[in-house]
Amino acid sequence: MLYINAVLLAIVEGITEFLPVSSTGHLILVQSWLPLSSDPDSKFPFAFMVIIQLPAIMAVVTYFWKTLWPFVGEPERRAKTIILWFTIAAAVVPAVVLGLLFEDTIEEYLSNALPVAIALVVGGVLLIVLERRHLPVRFASVHDIGFYTAIAIGFFQCLAMFPGTSRSAATIIGAMLLGASRAAAAEFSFFLAIPTMLGATLLTIFKSGVSFTAPEWAALALGSAVSFLTAYGAVAFLMRYIRQHDFQAFGYYRIVLGGIVLLWFYAFH
Repeated sequence: MLYINAVLLAIVEGITEFLPVSSTGHLILVQSWLPLSSDPDSKFPFAFMVIIQLPAIMAVVTYFWKTLWPFVGEPERRAKTIILWFTIAAAVVPAVVLGLLFEDTIEEYLSNALPVAIALVVGGVLLIVLERRHLPVRFASVHDIGFYTAIAIGFFQCLAMFPGTSRSAATIIGAMLLGASRAAAAEFSFFLAIPTMLGATLLTIFKSGVSFTAPEWAALALGSAVSFLTAYGAVAFLMRYIRQHDFQAFGYYRIVLGGIVLLWFYAFH
């Protein structure tokens, strides 16, 4: 069952990590049915859910390789790509600072179903309202986003420290409010995930260690492979989807999921 549960959790993580629907909200539900350990003190379940973000990051890098790799093409293209990376680096600073300051407090007081459900519903309503307002677009391409705007998007990303908010939703909503097109907001959200999730993953590995059993290592390897494939599919799906649709469907989905999490919370507490 360890391997089956690892595969199913990796599918959930890979699909939901980059969509604006909150992977946390989904995993709260799924982990209660698909435990990775019977030992309540085991560090493996939490470490598993964080470490399988690494292959999800690699899925983004693989999908956007031509956009992100700065050492090919014409000099103008290379310069634009290098500037993009500096912009992403600027955007990740707020999350690094605030994450280090408040990570333990948030994990202690907010990592339960009720705050997650509230964040899911609020985020869903914001997505719907945002799309219905038809905000003016100032940044048609991800390369048009400047440093100050990127830092502002980075502060929006910090809202995702509140469980259930969704890192993707926070950065996409923030970018669109600041004038990015839907496609530019989604791409910048994906790119910003690379250093953000890489840092969070390495920090978790450092804090929890990697002293797992052989079956746990095997489950981690299997989950990583599944996470990569499903995350790649999710990114490809979203980039195709937003060419013809807006984010309102994700907003309604979040509201429904928030209701399910609330029912789950009151049923088991």
